[in-house]
Amino acid sequence: MSIEKVWFSIFMICLFLTMVLFIVFGQVTVRKLRKNEETKNALGGELVSGWDIINVAQALAFPASWLKRIENSPLSFMEADSRIVRENTNKFDHILGMIFYWLLMGNTISGVLLVILDSFNIFGK
Repeated sequence: MSIEKVWFSIFMICLFLTMVLFIVFGQVTVRKLRKNEETKNALGGELVSGWDIINVAQALAFPASWLKRIENSPLSFMEADSRIVRENTNKFDHILGMIFYWLLMGNTISGVLLVILDSFNIFGK
């Protein structure tokens, strides 16, 4: 088995795990926040369906100093209000959100990296 196939297999396994966590996090945490009147409008803008799930996960995964910078930017209306989200979630939601978000970002970066390395023919043919 070539190194390219090994990396691609690992990428696909992690991608499948991310898809499962996307559904679980959306059903467990974000669904609860959507039903709450206080948090319904604090989940950020939704470019496509489900984008608020990623907004909430980001609000739970980023450190407070990063969130302050995001909330002071001109595009802050697109992001979830981290203070309200953190107040209305429990420790399990925080951990699930962090795992989901960083796995999603890791998959995105590794997928782009695999495409770039393959375009430079690093793996060989």
